Amino acid sequence: MSTAETTPKDFIRQAIEEDLASGRFDHVHTRFPPEPNGYLHIGHAKAISIDFGVAEEYGGLCNLRFDDTNPAKEEQQYVDQIIEDIRWLGYDWGDRLYYASDYFEQLYQWAEELIRKGKAYVCDLSPDEIRQYRGTLTEPGKDSPYRNRSVEENLDLFRRMRAGEFPDGARTLRAKIDMASPNMNLRDPVMYRILHREHQRTGNKWCIYPMYDYAHGQSDSIEGITHSLCSLEYEDHRPLYEWFLEALAIYAPRQIEFARLELNYTVLSKRRLLRLVNEGHVSGWDDPRMPTLAGLRRRGYTPEAIRDFCERVGVAKTNSIADIGLLEHCLRQDLNKRAPRRFGVLRPLKVVLLNYPEGLVEEMECINNPEDASAGTRLVPFSRELYIERDDYRQDPPRKWHRLAPGREVRLRYAYLITCVDAIYDENGQVVELHCTYDPATRGGDAPDGRKVKGTLHWVSAAHSVEAEVRLYDRLFAVPNPLDVAEGQDWIDNLNPNSLQVLMGCRLEPSLAAAPPGSIYQFERQGYFCVDSKDSSPARLVFNRAVSLRDTWAKIEQAQQQGEE
Repeated sequence: MSTAETTPKDFIRQAIEEDLASGRFDHVHTRFPPEPNGYLHIGHAKAISIDFGVAEEYGGLCNLRFDDTNPAKEEQQYVDQIIEDIRWLGYDWGDRLYYASDYFEQLYQWAEELIRKGKAYVCDLSPDEIRQYRGTLTEPGKDSPYRNRSVEENLDLFRRMRAGEFPDGARTLRAKIDMASPNMNLRDPVMYRILHREHQRTGNKWCIYPMYDYAHGQSDSIEGITHSLCSLEYEDHRPLYEWFLEALAIYAPRQIEFARLELNYTVLSKRRLLRLVNEGHVSGWDDPRMPTLAGLRRRGYTPEAIRDFCERVGVAKTNSIADIGLLEHCLRQDLNKRAPRRFGVLRPLKVVLLNYPEGLVEEMECINNPEDASAGTRLVPFSRELYIERDDYRQDPPRKWHRLAPGREVRLRYAYLITCVDAIYDENGQVVELHCTYDPATRGGDAPDGRKVKGTLHWVSAAHSVEAEVRLYDRLFAVPNPLDVAEGQDWIDNLNPNSLQVLMGCRLEPSLAAAPPGSIYQFERQGYFCVDSKDSSPARLVFNRAVSLRDTWAKIEQAQQQGEE
């Protein structure tokens, strides 16, 4: 029996299989309906993986449909970015790219039908008055004084709303349901509002726009969606979704809700992300510290790692907060298998090998990826003057120090054993150069006499290395729950002041001089780094640290596996 057959199905798949078995539906057709008012973030990746993944698993289809019903906040740049991000994740909607605006005329005609059926009316209450009349969770609402207008008057006013006779906010079209309903969403919800704004697709053809709750279900119906998969906050909206479909007597999909993805050390609200951008706390929607898919991609995250993360988080009915450490672990797991290894010295300290012949340059054979034998090897130049990491030297080393210190011997990876004999300091007492000797009999890093050397350092040839700017990114917020603030405080105050550290004058092995934007490498002993897709060029190399090598989540996972055994 296969693993797929023995793995328990989540509640969404259980429901789909029940529907297929009962004959309610004979196929699966889902949709992903983003609003183009910002960039997609890691939370959307989970919804995308469910919508597209479920359809693929059951041999069905998934549409991409933009919920472009609010031109006040929507822009074409967001449409373009969303399309790019979903394709980058590896999903495809074929020829099924739709917009809610495709259905504006049909939605309008259906609104008139509801008016004729006595199920919708034009209301003159202001937005504030509508809220006041709506009631509370414990008190029923009050009927609008305009609730009992005649069908003829409602049709006349609604058509005049469409014709542009009234200013923004002057009137709305509301569904006539039940102002005493315990479900607040059924207390005569607004279906249309007046908004004299140019739409990015329909121009100035419309000055009234449908609300999401009205447009959503009917758009699903038009497209023949079988399963409308939504995040959990729409559970209370489901009765309204079903009410519109029933009132219009049209094809009805099934709505199923799941818990959306929440992640610690960040925020996943487009409104809050937009504030970070507008107030300059980040460089833009694609800042590598942002949880947007564009930001994660620029930082060095792979679609495989994000899809793996979404699969591990799973599908649940209750909200929970995922650990960003798991996301980082998924990236390390993916890159460890396929990222080429390179030498990168981020804080260079010069080393002069006093007994190495001047002018001699050797080529050291280095393994490209110990996890992938097919990746082969590369040659890295070695010379008399090198750079090592400044942190790899201590004048007065602590106990169990296995790196360089006066009189200590270390291994230069793939090269020679060297011993420190002297350190040169500047007028501020900072070490600026080390004088060492090398053992020519130890090429490759092993001593023929069998002596043990514990420390192994990475290095680059001073004359052959290329200079680069390296940006060390950390978590955007300093606390797990950025929104947990005392009264009078702002969640912005929880931003991590050390989320970005820029290192200039880093030295990299020469093979990285032509590294293309977006390419990812492991800098040995440092972490995984991606060539910045915006700022890097042959004249100015810029690398972003995607994630460090340290993986505490792997230890947790290992302990869990041992416990199960």
